[in-house]
Amino acid sequence: MEVGSRRATADDLAVLIDLYRSLEKEMVALHPMWPLADGLPEPVEDSLVRAIEDPDNRMYLGTIDQVPVGLLLMRIEGLLPQAGGARVGAIRLVFVDHEAREVGVGETMRDQALEEHRALGIRLFDAHVLPGHRLAKNFFEAGGFSARLIIMHHTDD
Repeated sequence: MEVGSRRATADDLAVLIDLYRSLEKEMVALHPMWPLADGLPEPVEDSLVRAIEDPDNRMYLGTIDQVPVGLLLMRIEGLLPQAGGARVGAIRLVFVDHEAREVGVGETMRDQALEEHRALGIRLFDAHVLPGHRLAKNFFEAGGFSARLIIMHHTDD
C-alpha cells in the first residue's frame, strides 16, 4: 500500500466535492454551526475552484495507491500589523475517509503542506479543530501543534 499526497487540480473537482461533503457531514454531527461559520461558502464547487486557483491557498489530496481518500486545505493568512508582516499557514480543512484512516494519509498531507509552506518562508502554523473532535486534536498535537485559541459560542433559541 502506497500512501501519498499531492496538490489538487481542477481535474480533481468531483472527488474534492465528495470528500468535502463527507467532511461536512462529520462536522455537522459535532457542531451544527460548522457549515455556517467554518466550512466553505456555497456553492462549494466554486469555493473549491477558488481554493485551487488562489495563490494564498494550497489544496491537497491524500491518496492510497494513487486513489484520492483525503483532502487538506491550507491558507496563508496575515497577522495583525504589529506582527511585522509575518504570515501564518492555517490548515482550515482536513479530512480522510473513515476506511482510510490510521495509515498515515492525514500525516502525509499535513507534512507536505508544512514543508511547502516553510519553503515559502512561513514559520507559523495554525490548525482549525472543533471542540470535542478528539481525533483531530490528537492528530495535530502529534504533529507538534498546541492550542492557541478557543472560540466560545452561544446561540439564543
